[in-house]
Amino acid sequence: MLAAMRRSGPAWTRALLLQLLLAGPGGCLSRQELFPFGPGQGDLELEAGDDRISPALELKGALRFFDKSDIHSVYVTTNGIIATSEPPAKESHPGLFPPTFGAVAPFLADLDTTDGLGKVYYREDLSPSVTQLAAECVQRGFPEVSFQPSSVVVVTWDSVAPYQGPSKDPAQEGKRNTFQAVLASSDSSSYAIFLYPEDGLQFSTTFSKKEEDQVPALVAFSQGLVGLLWKSDGAYNIFANDRESIGNLAKSSNSGQQGVWVFEIGSPATASGVISSDVNLGLDDGTEYDDEDYDSVTHLGLEDVGTTSFPYETPRRGDTGTHNRPSVLSPRHLATERPPGPPTERTRSFQLPVERFPQQHPQVIDVDEVEETGVVFSYNTHSRQTCANNRHQCSVHAECRDFTTGFCCSCVAGYTGNGRQCVAEGSPQRVNGKVKGRIFVGNSQVPIVFENTDLHSYVVMNHGRSYTAISTIPETVGYSLLPLAPVGGIIGWMFAVEQDGFKNGFSITGGEFTRQAEVTFVGHPGKLVIKQQFSGIDEHGHLTIDTELEGHVPQIPFGSSVHIEPYTELYHYSRGVITSSSTREYTVTEPERDGAAPSHVHTYQWRQTITFQECTHDDSQLALPSTQQLSVDSVFVLYNQEERILRYALSNSIGPVRDGSPDALQNPCYIGTHGCDTNAACRPGPGTQFTCECSIGFRGDGRTCSEAEKTRCQHEREHILGAAGAADPQRPRPPGLFVPECDEHGHYTPTQCHGSTGYCWCVDRDGREVEGTRTRPGMRPPCLSTVAPPIDHGPSVPTSVIPLPPGTHLLFAQTGKIEHLPLEGSTMKKTEAKALLHAPDKVIIGLAFDCVDKMVYWTDISEPSIGRASLHGGEPTTIIRQDLGSPEGIALDHLGRNIFWTDSYLDRIEVAKLDGTQRRVLFETDLVNPRGIVTDSVRGNLYWTDWNRDSPKIETSYMDGTNRRILVQDDLGLPNGLTFDAYSSQLCWVDAGTNRAECLSPSQPSRRKVLEGLQYPFAVTSYGKNLYYTDWKTNSVVAVDLAISKETDTFHPQKQTRLYGVTTALSQCPQGHNYCSVNNGGCTHLCLATPGSRTCRCPDNTLGVDCIERK
Repeated sequence: MLAAMRRSGPAWTRALLLQLLLAGPGGCLSRQELFPFGPGQGDLELEAGDDRISPALELKGALRFFDKSDIHSVYVTTNGIIATSEPPAKESHPGLFPPTFGAVAPFLADLDTTDGLGKVYYREDLSPSVTQLAAECVQRGFPEVSFQPSSVVVVTWDSVAPYQGPSKDPAQEGKRNTFQAVLASSDSSSYAIFLYPEDGLQFSTTFSKKEEDQVPALVAFSQGLVGLLWKSDGAYNIFANDRESIGNLAKSSNSGQQGVWVFEIGSPATASGVISSDVNLGLDDGTEYDDEDYDSVTHLGLEDVGTTSFPYETPRRGDTGTHNRPSVLSPRHLATERPPGPPTERTRSFQLPVERFPQQHPQVIDVDEVEETGVVFSYNTHSRQTCANNRHQCSVHAECRDFTTGFCCSCVAGYTGNGRQCVAEGSPQRVNGKVKGRIFVGNSQVPIVFENTDLHSYVVMNHGRSYTAISTIPETVGYSLLPLAPVGGIIGWMFAVEQDGFKNGFSITGGEFTRQAEVTFVGHPGKLVIKQQFSGIDEHGHLTIDTELEGHVPQIPFGSSVHIEPYTELYHYSRGVITSSSTREYTVTEPERDGAAPSHVHTYQWRQTITFQECTHDDSQLALPSTQQLSVDSVFVLYNQEERILRYALSNSIGPVRDGSPDALQNPCYIGTHGCDTNAACRPGPGTQFTCECSIGFRGDGRTCSEAEKTRCQHEREHILGAAGAADPQRPRPPGLFVPECDEHGHYTPTQCHGSTGYCWCVDRDGREVEGTRTRPGMRPPCLSTVAPPIDHGPSVPTSVIPLPPGTHLLFAQTGKIEHLPLEGSTMKKTEAKALLHAPDKVIIGLAFDCVDKMVYWTDISEPSIGRASLHGGEPTTIIRQDLGSPEGIALDHLGRNIFWTDSYLDRIEVAKLDGTQRRVLFETDLVNPRGIVTDSVRGNLYWTDWNRDSPKIETSYMDGTNRRILVQDDLGLPNGLTFDAYSSQLCWVDAGTNRAECLSPSQPSRRKVLEGLQYPFAVTSYGKNLYYTDWKTNSVVAVDLAISKETDTFHPQKQTRLYGVTTALSQCPQGHNYCSVNNGGCTHLCLATPGSRTCRCPDNTLGVDCIERK
């Protein structure tokens, strides 16, 4: 049944019908096949009533759940839940999901056993007969796993009634549900078995006390709240939550036996989510495809998809990914009972949106996309490196600039960092890492040793507050480490609030540096050495740190508290090295004895060295101040003996040396000893540093400035003002006088306005009015810059050697799911393939990727609709669902921020903004079966295929729809996929009729046959010399080396169903600009790029005067 949800077209429908036939009454689970239950089996009985919770059921065998391995008691509720901790009273009745407590929910609903309306039985069973029965159920669901439980928890809800509320529903009168949940545990893993006997589920909704309406039950798992300092929802999985899917629980299965559902719930593989069995009811999708099947994509309608709901697609062995609330624990090795093989990360998935539970949307699984590369980077100073082959070494949120000796990276506006690593300004940051230590406490000759201890830090960047927690610190050393706030203080320095002109640690280092510190406690022998390695941002967007502590610390009595006064520390900078030293005091207050709490003041001396790599090629950047002062306020330190957690919290800011400090020297800008030119301004820096800056209209290095040569605009402006006797800026201008406006570089500003009349118009680079652009008073026309944006002319090296930016991957569609396949060079990293999005009721055809916002866009022919989702996590969004027939191909202009798509039912091509607004039809004539579509963003061109069997063709136009023409018409069969590579300027396509892959340069008529003998290609994408296509016959992604015209690799997803769209998700955007890339090209609405220009267009059906069209 689950497999059927992922089939497509007629094959999908046939499989679904067959499965429904197999799910007939004869194969259903009988009540006699449930695990034995009742008082005769030693069961406890839950108190009758509504919203009841059992006392703790103490377990002899520990239960494993998500990432926890030490659950020794559970609680049973009337409402279809087994809880791993006691549910709070306010959550005794069903409410929003997930709850705050860990929950196993075979049928979460408001159930009632008042006045003998059913019973709830529960027990832990260690008997060989029951453990063997559980082992057999797990073996059917996970045949590759050898599992022998030692403990089995059996909970049975027997003939329970629905809670009906104040107005009883006659239709539910006499309805009763019977179901069972079995939790089987061994020493290394736990599994849940849900059993639903025939006619055991007579109702699927109950009255919600919160919604005051009938709502469906849920089948789900929840980790509950997680976190050390700050609690948040942990991972959770929902497998069914509507009437149809609940109703089919007894008719279908994920384990091969109707009514029996098996899930892996606790092992090293389930830290991020429960894993479902994936054994179907014996169906096999061995469908062969022919040419007639080809049309099924276009003609598949709503009657073919989603007409019957089943429990939704769930994580399976082989699927990988992480939930967007990742576990706070690091992944461990696979369970010993698992067959040997490479460790594979597991995933959680979600079901489709359900209106009655608006909080339950399909979730995007965070993929291991290395947005910030995570590579410890080294600028090459021995030979000149350029941005052409090193752009990937910069963050995706940075610009790369070439200099005479090399290149440098710098974060774009809105981001902060050193260019290699950039994060959004003001965004909270997380730091994860490990701590190990070998510490002698007091006079002890035996060190306290700890390994692999977790460090988690959360930073409120716009306030400079850092919260650091180090877990599992032995109590024998925990209190004695309280004075060492600098262990977490280094994170505070990294994200300290920056005063104007000063930089915190992340702005300087990008979080890539080594720190070594020595702490000497006055009056105590020995010292403590702290070594920390910061490795930048990992694939989850978190900073990573490894910490090592070794040496001696004074003993602080158990139960003591430590107080540290706010302090300042001077950081001294030289090339690639930062040093600081200080003396600090801390007060230890011991536990109260005999009515008194003795306190003592102690002192330690602190010295640290930070080494990092910086870019030396950009001499224009202001030099880093040689001395900055870190101010640390609100220092808070705590050791929690019960949890064995060490906590540090600090508020931090970085700025100039304060007056009164011995380092505070007078700045030459203030005392007139700077030596700047008389036509230059002196800009004071920290300490004695300063810079000289030539005034506007002068050029030079600030020490020497000369009058700059005037531009045409400046000459015209001077001439008009001089002739009118208004050259003196203090005198008023004569009324009616027009004086052109020049920008900071002396060029004409693109929009000129008359100060007296209020009329405005556009001008060209020579200041001449552009015809047809004059507007009436009060309106400003959209005008192009008078200086053309730079045009990228392609790489200066052969495309065959252009490296893929680290973190680049493929995204491909497989009916109701989008998968992620990492690339390393030209190699597909098959073992790291994972699901990105599960949406079982969709048939996703086309894919496009926005390299700017890291969003994936898709077309869905089942609803039909167009949707998008962020690779960083969050909820998928449907951006267009009206006036669509069969949307198939989709393309994106990342510079102009528009999407384009083909509709093979309505036979048209449309454009809209990225949020789906401002739709406009570009073409609706001479189209029969348009499918593939791609953009050339830099040059403003659009390309598409039309697989009209009578006259197939590939066409092109400008993005505004003008200059439409046929590019290829001869020797085509069924041209499907189309791709344009910005680096090689090659247009390539795959043809399911000629079984070929071909390429051409749009500016040249000749075409090249890249590869022949393809099976049934559907979609294609490319980068440099690499081309990747999906194939319907082989159900695979195939890699082709264009340089040698040879297939080099093939990836077969675990589930063998049709593959549709494929796109390259670049971690770095290609270089280049078009006229729409800045300020929307000056357009009020749609800005559509053309070669060397742009056209402003209004959306269809837009009335009023607020939209201006112009070329």
